[in-house]
Amino acid sequence: MTTQRTALVVDDDPDHVSMIRSLLEKAGYTVTGETDSLLAMERIEALRPDCVLLDIMMPNLDGLQLCQKIRANPDYAAIKVVIVSAKPYEFDRQRAIRFGADAYFIKPIEPRPFLARLEEVFQDTLQVRFWGVRGTLPVPGPHTVRYGGNTNCVTLHLPKGPMFVFDAGSGIKNLSDHLLAAKKFPMACKILISHPHWDHINGLPFLVPLYIKGNEFEICGANQNGISTRQMISDQMDGVYFPIRIKEFSARVYFRDIQEEQWDVGHGALVSTMLLNHPGICLGYRVDYGGRRVAYITDNELHPPEHPHHNPAYLRKLVRFVEEADMVIIDTTYTDEAYVRHAGWGHSAPRQVAELAHQARVKTLCLFHHDPDQKDADIDAKLAQTRAHLHRLGASCDCVAPAEGSVITL
Repeated sequence: MTTQRTALVVDDDPDHVSMIRSLLEKAGYTVTGETDSLLAMERIEALRPDCVLLDIMMPNLDGLQLCQKIRANPDYAAIKVVIVSAKPYEFDRQRAIRFGADAYFIKPIEPRPFLARLEEVFQDTLQVRFWGVRGTLPVPGPHTVRYGGNTNCVTLHLPKGPMFVFDAGSGIKNLSDHLLAAKKFPMACKILISHPHWDHINGLPFLVPLYIKGNEFEICGANQNGISTRQMISDQMDGVYFPIRIKEFSARVYFRDIQEEQWDVGHGALVSTMLLNHPGICLGYRVDYGGRRVAYITDNELHPPEHPHHNPAYLRKLVRFVEEADMVIIDTTYTDEAYVRHAGWGHSAPRQVAELAHQARVKTLCLFHHDPDQKDADIDAKLAQTRAHLHRLGASCDCVAPAEGSVITL
């Protein structure tokens, strides 16, 4: 924490107030405690704290009522409101966020994660994490150690609201292990499937939180000419291809068929989709939140201008879709040389994605969905090739090739 902050802790349990006060004071906060919820608004008016930590179950005024009162006063708009409750239910978490809470922590709290998450509330950052960056099939081995060998899976964490998971390739097993170790349950999650090719869905049955009661998942994807998203996932777990069926999910799991559309998912997040140039029906996703934009464009072929299938109208549409994005995660499967041999396979190369990023004024370009035959050194060369194109174009875009496990904060 770079500057001293002030906090008001409101809880009818004096022991909890004392514990939180001690924890925050050691972290540099100036802390005031209050066990009478009826006096909380007077304390807020007098102190104007940077954050208020509220219990839910209190006599007279509960934490959600207090949260509503705080959010009803525009003078308190800058105050961060954090619910700290023993109620582990997703219903209560969603209700708290809907009433204006910035975060929902579950008792008992663990000091280090608690302080880290509280700092995230103040930072209001988006966190993008890569769990698998390969395409087609997993390629473990000594030549894929630096970038990793798992297939498509990326998460987007917002300061509040559900976690977004883009695709469910083999990398989702790493995500599952991380979630189990963090013990952040119950949880809410939206899984956004680009298309049902194996490298994008075959890891889904290994996401253990799907089998934990109290969690909530919405799995979104395009209807594949009459095959719904639910049927698509159910078919790969029908007992022939996988021994566990979707009826054994203990979490609340919903399925949503989507096309090219836009929907408000709440908490200030807007999700947009676009059909991509790839065999079958494939969707690109864009999430807008708090003036920031993240786009996930995998399995997409951008034919160069000299190619007979070059489509200027499609390129213009994609440029508009990712325009001025803070981050674009994009299919860059082949090198420029390899693309000549694989044109028509539904994937792109450095020259095309660099030109797209330049035209769309993208801030950070993330190369993604690497060919399984490419070793770590080949991806290094592909990154250098893309950066050279961006330099030639005079683009100000930053270009990276995130490795499995990489985290980028926006």
